[in-house]
Amino acid sequence: MTVAVVILNWNGKSLLEQFLPSVVRYSPEAVVYVADNASTDDSLDFVKTYYPSVKIIRNTGNFGFAKGYNEALRFVDEDIYALVNSDIEVTENWLQPILSTFETEKNVAAIQPKIRDYKDKQYFEYAGAGGGFIDKFGYPFCRGRIFDTIETDHGQYDDAKDIFWASGACLFIRKAVYRQLGGFDDSFFAHQEEIDLCWRIFNKGLTIRYIPESTVYHVGGATLQQGNPRKTFLNFRNSLLMLTKNLPRPSLYSVLFQRLLLDAVAAFQFLSKGKLRHFLAIIEAHFSFYGRFGTTLQKREKHQKRDYYAVKSIVKAYYISGKKTFHNLF
Repeated sequence: MTVAVVILNWNGKSLLEQFLPSVVRYSPEAVVYVADNASTDDSLDFVKTYYPSVKIIRNTGNFGFAKGYNEALRFVDEDIYALVNSDIEVTENWLQPILSTFETEKNVAAIQPKIRDYKDKQYFEYAGAGGGFIDKFGYPFCRGRIFDTIETDHGQYDDAKDIFWASGACLFIRKAVYRQLGGFDDSFFAHQEEIDLCWRIFNKGLTIRYIPESTVYHVGGATLQQGNPRKTFLNFRNSLLMLTKNLPRPSLYSVLFQRLLLDAVAAFQFLSKGKLRHFLAIIEAHFSFYGRFGTTLQKREKHQKRDYYAVKSIVKAYYISGKKTFHNLF
């Protein structure tokens, strides 16, 4: 079984300088690629000069995360894709437990390692933590992170576990599955495209696994800060696109309607806090979603599994019932 570590880059020389060394050093089993989204800095010159063993794939434009990987992975033929953000520090022997799982468990289609915070390594990191889930309305949460509450890692999630989604910050997936499903949905550009892909994996009856024996550290927000209105726009719009594509048909319109109401509440909360740009970002996200609704419906597959959510409403559990950690939910 062969593995490719593929790092998507756009004008990220400083990140490559900081984090590529750990990837090259601790990935002797892998072929390492940098997939470049038409950078205008000298990041590729840096790679060619200091890491000549790293293969470079040049995309013809800045296609974002989803299409950027889709375009690049057409040229990657290894059996396993390890899609790794450019702000990820990997650790010694990080690949072995994951490759072993792929070797022995043929129904496992995708895997996420434990993701901890590079800036404060005792904590889980927002984007993935100990493996992801969603609630009935499509809100994502993780073992180790619910909304903005992030737990200290003291071994509470050190069990290998089937999860609903694996973080795109460090996502392992079988090439055959990725290509069978058509990869990420290009229309997402960035954010939540990995949840959409994992939902499609789930609907195929395949498994997504969290493997805590492998640990990586993620800076998070190195490309787009958490407080950026562009991130707000993408998260709200793409969540609605994801629900439209993947919800079971009997609940499709009722869940969408309730989600629209919840988004309205969120928008006016931003407005009440003086965050006008975020309020407008949610409005823009909805208009963008409405404009794509018809084409998104056409992407629905024939069968959606009904037992897709772990809890009915993470919003209710978190804000009303005060359940701030994953263990408290069950």
